[in-house]
Amino acid sequence: MTDYTIISRFRNKEQCELLLKRLSEKGKTCYNFCAIPADQNNPDAHPEDQMRVLEAVDDFYNNEYFKEIFKNDLEGLKNAKKVILLLPAGTSAHIEAGVAFGYGKPLILIGKPEKPETLYLIFNERYENIEEFLETI
Repeated sequence: MTDYTIISRFRNKEQCELLLKRLSEKGKTCYNFCAIPADQNNPDAHPEDQMRVLEAVDDFYNNEYFKEIFKNDLEGLKNAKKVILLLPAGTSAHIEAGVAFGYGKPLILIGKPEKPETLYLIFNERYENIEEFLETI
């Protein structure tokens, strides 16, 4: 079991990895969804370039790489004590937050939502930024 799973958008990889590093420095463990590249054929490419390749997949329902990412991300959610949604985040990350809520995981929101949504009330803790959150660890 890990202390945290961070969910966000892959395009936010730099901030995710910063948060992962800072949590590690505080002795915390975390599932890193960014460890699996969005483009398996070019894992060191810029996140935006990787996402363009991933988003161009036609039959994502039957794509084995998508299935692997899905399986790993769900295991990351199941095996975390708490789940952090780091904004900005896309549709998938918001779906993952709902899954985590369904699993009964305590949810932490870092960042300011673009607009008010009632379902942001699923978050037990809310912080404006990474530094504010880290002060509580």
